[in-house]
Amino acid sequence: MENRTKVLLSISLVALFAALTAAGAFISIPLPFSPVPVVLQNMFTFLSGMLLGPIMGGAATAVYLIIGALGAPVFAGAKGGFAVLLGPTGGYLLGYLLAAITAGFIAGSPRREEGTNWVRIILAALAGILVIYIPGLLRLNMVMNGNWAKTLSAGFIPFIMGDLVKGAVACLITPRLRLLISDLYHA
Repeated sequence: MENRTKVLLSISLVALFAALTAAGAFISIPLPFSPVPVVLQNMFTFLSGMLLGPIMGGAATAVYLIIGALGAPVFAGAKGGFAVLLGPTGGYLLGYLLAAITAGFIAGSPRREEGTNWVRIILAALAGILVIYIPGLLRLNMVMNGNWAKTLSAGFIPFIMGDLVKGAVACLITPRLRLLISDLYHA
């Protein structure tokens, strides 16, 4: 495959994962006791890193965040604008970028000759989930006036099991999709 075609493929994959992340925000279930909704977009962020590697996965998430910051309604609840990044869920949104990059570094860029390294795939998903929570909980704690019990009750406990299920789904689909992406680049 010539270099120009690879560049176009890379741009297409970055755009695809930015769009998938945005679509995942529309699957948003608000909880009455939390400013943080249940969303699918977090899975697409660490999955982008697991499938595309740290640079392209990070780029896909950065594109998503920039589009949302500029006002497109791509954040949970069909919200957009820079104010959302400064709101109670802003830390989680920052965590999405960290998740894509971290998961990408751990999983590595897809290469057919590597085969399936389940340890790296599982660690990438777990690390991706963890790095979403760190800035997310820190920002939410500021909104909760430093009350960690409220912060964990509103921003961690109701979500962790669902996020682990999303991580398991990502792990199950990653090996086949990594092979497909590798094949696209080497066609």
